[in-house]
Amino acid sequence: MDSAEDLIEHLRNLPGRLLSAVDAVEKRPQLEALSAEFVGPRGALTVLIGKISSLPKEMRSAVGKEANAVKAELLSLLGQVEERIGQREIEGKIGKTIDPTLALPHSSIGCRHPLSLVRDRIVEIFRTLGFSAVEATEMETEWTCFDALNMASTHPARDTMDTFFFPQDLSCGNVKKHGDERFLLRTHCTTVQIRSLLRGDLPLKVIAPGRVFRRDTADATHSANFHQCDVIHVDRNVSVADLKASVDFFLHGLFGEDVEMRYRPSFFPFTVPSYEVDMRVSNLGKLSNVWVEILGCGMIHPNVFQSVGIDGNCWSGQAWGIGIERIAMLLYGIDDVRHFYRNDFRFISQFR
Repeated sequence: MDSAEDLIEHLRNLPGRLLSAVDAVEKRPQLEALSAEFVGPRGALTVLIGKISSLPKEMRSAVGKEANAVKAELLSLLGQVEERIGQREIEGKIGKTIDPTLALPHSSIGCRHPLSLVRDRIVEIFRTLGFSAVEATEMETEWTCFDALNMASTHPARDTMDTFFFPQDLSCGNVKKHGDERFLLRTHCTTVQIRSLLRGDLPLKVIAPGRVFRRDTADATHSANFHQCDVIHVDRNVSVADLKASVDFFLHGLFGEDVEMRYRPSFFPFTVPSYEVDMRVSNLGKLSNVWVEILGCGMIHPNVFQSVGIDGNCWSGQAWGIGIERIAMLLYGIDDVRHFYRNDFRFISQFR
């Protein structure tokens, strides 16, 4: 029968024996075998602990404490080996870690998307006129998108075949309803006009670029997702002359000084009078010297001012909408709007 001193000596030898064996362990089956050899149900430690019961009672406590200390040391060593094996397994799947501060292996750093280039150019032109760029939520309410903009309840845009409506029982914490209307994905950025006017900070000069949604079937000139810029200028005594001066400045800044423009009377529920603006330029490829519709504009309708609580007798304003895709297609000679959304780097890299 082993004495207490013999058991303690055998216990203290176990960590050294394990330490000499762990270097040869490379895979989990080897680790499992080594763990069973030392701390398993029939392992060396378990066998020695089983002998403690044969010692005199006064010796058992000291040997038991030694056994617990040795067990903790053995488990720590085995844990280190398991961590090392786990790291190697991860490296085998995803490769070795890299230094993110190293220089890139190539000089290319990507390029801006053409829609981003055009949007930023539009914003830059309007900033020279004192406009600020603003944004608003893409999820909107029926009142903000239609009612406040003087659009009749029978307007075709309110049809579910034209607009993406959310379920009637949907709730949204950060978009407040005006009444019992439905939530929807905005069909135009003119909703930002209402949001801006509701704040009541007049006079107002803002441009609102953003993404809009309509239930269109995708083809060369249509997409269910596209981008607009809305221009809103509200002040005392804003007139059609101010509107035309702004449009002239914008189109000359974007397409050059040889742009010709014409204004055709049109109808938009939220402006009166309303105009479609056509332009003719000599350097647009196949569309050179051809009249092309470029944007819609007009003077803000009195009913719009009334819906947001602004006195239309004291304030007036101009509002117009610009299609970013349309301008990008004209500037870069792109014949299919779907190219913008396909993420084909061969297409995007042309605008480096």
